[in-house]
Amino acid sequence: MKTIFAVDDNNVNLLTAEEALSEQYNVFTLSSVPLMFELLNDIVPDLILLDILMPDISGFEALQQLKADNRYSGIPVMFLTSKNDAATEALGLEMGVADFISKPFSKPVLLNRIKTQLEIEDVIHERTTMLEFRTERLLKLQNSMASVLANMVENRDKLTGRHIERTTEYIKILLNIMQEEDVYTEDMRGWNFELVASSARLHDIGKIVITDLILNKTGSLTAEEFEKMKTHASEGEKIIDSIIADSGDGYFLQNAKYFAGSHHEKWDGTGYPRGLKGVDIPLQGRIMAIADVYDALVSERSYKKAFTHEEALKIIKDSSGTHFDPELVKIFLICEKEFAKAAAQ
Repeated sequence: MKTIFAVDDNNVNLLTAEEALSEQYNVFTLSSVPLMFELLNDIVPDLILLDILMPDISGFEALQQLKADNRYSGIPVMFLTSKNDAATEALGLEMGVADFISKPFSKPVLLNRIKTQLEIEDVIHERTTMLEFRTERLLKLQNSMASVLANMVENRDKLTGRHIERTTEYIKILLNIMQEEDVYTEDMRGWNFELVASSARLHDIGKIVITDLILNKTGSLTAEEFEKMKTHASEGEKIIDSIIADSGDGYFLQNAKYFAGSHHEKWDGTGYPRGLKGVDIPLQGRIMAIADVYDALVSERSYKKAFTHEEALKIIKDSSGTHFDPELVKIFLICEKEFAKAAAQ
């Protein structure tokens, strides 16, 4: 049985509402807005009937408080009012009121209006649940796609074992500390951190086009070979662009494109493929630059021994303002022990 709050400073109106609704609903009658908010601490109703003109706090003020609180903002509110002017109705609808019921109200009108509103809410809830389910399935599909494509690259690149898994973990660490420290929060407004970190798995997707002779060469690359290796950044962008063109996906893959195309750019403009400088480099690329370089430093390769965490820490710190974004280096220094732990695992 659904629960309804009836809030009105007129006892006759409260009694009428209770008599009309009590057979079909759990009804709580409250004579003031403060009493309503006190009860809300214990019970969240399915609908609130709210008088507009009350002595302590008006219905409009109460509605504003309800909509500002995430715990209650989804509760449909129906105004009980003897004011039927257009200005009152316009203001209420603008603030998010679900409906108006004129006083004095009759039992049939009250029941029908409430039944209609609750049915609407049920449909909205059902469709929202379905949408959330479909969104969850889409996220799983995107994660799976990213993992499969990333593993295709990693299985070809015999020198970087588990690089993608580790850099994804580093990205998550950096994003969380950036949020805690209020660094680039405006740039990250609206970001889904889980999706962004997952899309980073595709940062080396362009290596698919690099020949095995270069990709798995155990010695140092020649200048010509290095130029070909560098093309993996722009090739990664092209591959992801082609997927976007076919799928229409604009968030997950757009982030992946930024990671792929800009993770080798440098703060001082000496990176590739475009020689971008400073904040002209997408934030995703600046974040990945630290994660990517740290992992390369602390990982053993056929052509080099692994640096210690302390050595990698010093190199990244010394490269602040040249290779790396200084603000992000500060973030890295805050969470460097978490990086060391993730690398060890």
